[in-house]
Amino acid sequence: MKMKIKFLISLFVLTCFLNPVSADDFSWNNNLRTLFVENGANIYTINIRTFGAKDYNKNDIIETNLGEAKGTFTNAIPRLKELREIGINTIYLLPITKTGKLKALGTAGSLYALDSFDKIDPNLLDETDFTPNVKEQAKKFIKEAHRLQMHVIVDLPSCGSYDMSLEKPELFLKDKDNSAIIPSDWTDVRLFRVYDKEGNLNKALVEEYKSFVDLVQYIGADGIRADVAAIKPKEFWMEIINYARKNDPQFLFLAEASPKWQNPAKGYVSYTSVEDLLKAGFDGYYSDWSDLKDIKTKSDFYSKVQEDLKLIEKFENKKSVIANFATHDQVSPATLGYPYWQMVNWLNMTLPINPYTLDGFPAADTYAYKFQNKKAEKSYTDDDTYFVHKNKFDIFNFSRAPYSIKKEDLEESEYLNAARLRYVMAPFIASKNCEFLKTNNNSVFAFKKEIGSEFVIVIGNLDYINSQDATVKVPKMKKDDFAMPFKMQEAPIAKNGAFEVSLKPFEIQVLAIKKMPKQNKKSK
Repeated sequence: MKMKIKFLISLFVLTCFLNPVSADDFSWNNNLRTLFVENGANIYTINIRTFGAKDYNKNDIIETNLGEAKGTFTNAIPRLKELREIGINTIYLLPITKTGKLKALGTAGSLYALDSFDKIDPNLLDETDFTPNVKEQAKKFIKEAHRLQMHVIVDLPSCGSYDMSLEKPELFLKDKDNSAIIPSDWTDVRLFRVYDKEGNLNKALVEEYKSFVDLVQYIGADGIRADVAAIKPKEFWMEIINYARKNDPQFLFLAEASPKWQNPAKGYVSYTSVEDLLKAGFDGYYSDWSDLKDIKTKSDFYSKVQEDLKLIEKFENKKSVIANFATHDQVSPATLGYPYWQMVNWLNMTLPINPYTLDGFPAADTYAYKFQNKKAEKSYTDDDTYFVHKNKFDIFNFSRAPYSIKKEDLEESEYLNAARLRYVMAPFIASKNCEFLKTNNNSVFAFKKEIGSEFVIVIGNLDYINSQDATVKVPKMKKDDFAMPFKMQEAPIAKNGAFEVSLKPFEIQVLAIKKMPKQNKKSK
């Protein structure tokens, strides 16, 4: 068994990792839309502000007066190979635009407090680099990602900073007291005004959004992820998406939206349905897996998968979804225990979706920052505390880089094992076909991904307190078929076209089956 697994590891390394493109031969053709709708995008989210940061004294905060370095595009470049080595082909950059400093959250300001549509945050400039300005450094970062065969998408915040609301009031919606509106409890941002007094699209806002498109296409990005996309109407997004695709038909648009999410600006703007966002030109949205721990039955689990598949099947132009098991808006799965982290990890790689990984997740970072919510020694905003959402990825301060897998641990990495499976068996793991298997235990789900004579089976226990036994029916499986385990503590017992499994709380098992050809009986 060790020999077979080592062969797969070697195959994965040789075909995926050790195939760089030389600078002389380099030519980039964006095919991200095609890759995404076929579930071929393996997405990794990073914050440039922290990704290459140097925290020498290990107190989690970056203190430049002590010789430490904030994250920049330049010091992020050497780490790009790390992402390629764990199978990433699409980098998603959290907002890189200039951030507001008034009524701010955190000592650097929230990444989502947009203060300019066409200016990159000057704090991301590396002054030791010969490249003349931060835009050119961003361009260099993306060019290197492309050389390593990785696409790049950039986050577009949904609201403007308080600072911007003072500088450009024509962009903002006002209440009856003529004050800019705070959506939900997002105290550091204000709501944009989409329509003018005549009911037409606010031309000034449309032009600002187009200037953002110009910025990200200038630096070479391959797509945009639109934050809280549903608080803008279908016609607004059609204008922006069509504008972007005149220059690049393969330019991806991903909506941060999901069918069951609620309107954070209720009472002020309407909430656009996911279906209408897809009609406007978005290529995909978020499959709502943020509440995995609250799913108790296999029926509810299967329904979640089916709802997404039914929605995207409505469109002649292909669409797809990404997982949101672990985003910057959620508590780290690692805080809920290693078995839960493992289930999230393997489902992320085996469900009919585009895998989505947040920086720090592969190393099970709990984002337990030592400085969180303490008084700050130095601030770049009017907030004098290190504001952090407990056990969530920091988007408010100049903080340490999220933890990464150590090189010596790569071969045994649970995250990388799941990524290997997705890569080695890509044709059917990525397929939107997903057959749900019958189990005799309501807490145990099972599904199969099949192509030709091979298939992958995933079995999991949704009960986080109790162990569960189950019989899993596997149609077409014969006793002579070859089984290769990818993830399990104890091998299931195969008999009579079924598996007998005994699963610990939140345990997940993954195995590949190769159907063996029928043997001709020898005549006597």
